[in-house]
Amino acid sequence: MQKLTGRDLAAALTVVVLWGINFVVMKFALRDFTPFQLGTARYVFAVLPLVLLVRPPRVAWKWIAAYGLLQGVGQFGILFFALKVGMTAALASVLQQTQVFWTALFGFVLLHEKASRPLQAGLVLAALGLACFALNYVGTDGLGATTPLGFVLTLCAAAMWAMSNIVARRVQQAYKDYSPLAFVVWSSLVAVLPFAALSWAFDPEPLRWHWLEARASSWAAVAYLGWAATILGYGLWTNLLKRHPANRVAPFSLGVPVVGLATGMLVLGEVVTPWQWAGVAFVVAALACVMLGGLVFRPRPQQA
Repeated sequence: MQKLTGRDLAAALTVVVLWGINFVVMKFALRDFTPFQLGTARYVFAVLPLVLLVRPPRVAWKWIAAYGLLQGVGQFGILFFALKVGMTAALASVLQQTQVFWTALFGFVLLHEKASRPLQAGLVLAALGLACFALNYVGTDGLGATTPLGFVLTLCAAAMWAMSNIVARRVQQAYKDYSPLAFVVWSSLVAVLPFAALSWAFDPEPLRWHWLEARASSWAAVAYLGWAATILGYGLWTNLLKRHPANRVAPFSLGVPVVGLATGMLVLGEVVTPWQWAGVAFVVAALACVMLGGLVFRPRPQQA
């Protein structure tokens, strides 16, 4: 089995940092963009100029469209709204990782995949974590930077991410030699027009052209979301997954909520309540159980 080289480790850590601070960058961009406008701008940056340089992947267009709508319009459209109506960047970075468990649930229902013992234990821990997050809203003390609506929307965004993972699995099963980078670029193109149409239909009239007056820092945030977090991040990650087993690469994603929590608290001054810290601990423990549990629950070799 090929070992992770120093370059591989650097690539994995780069992705962790890019995706970890991604949520704080979204908060900055939402100062001058509505959620639909941010979605449009993010994916315009993600496809240009690569869509002019990269050929469409050898994949049926229904899969490209499905991935673009689920991962683009679904996941990030809902997440942008969650950050706008009441979710901190710090906690969003943690709650988005529940996509691991949503993916397992959808995989069981749609792909008839079996739930391993580590996954079963992880689901229990994740449920306890979500219960702690919910208890934060009992009474009035928990209401502040986050709201119940923001919490629910963030979980819905994670579920949409999971559905896009199911699409990606079906593509990997049906097309062994497709280009992951081309797939990401062309599926990003799918998201542009729906986001633009939603912005025109639902954004209030005074806000439709507000993006023309956006600060340079907000445009820099959009460029980061499109080029760094989307193209560079997913490009490095898919390259690692092509060259190494998923169980060697996936544990690095445990660092994403750590970076997200740290940057949200340090850069934006966000506060995490005791109930939310308990929820964070359970969710991170659940992720560790799923990603590292195979080492503990490894089947014993049969004796001759």
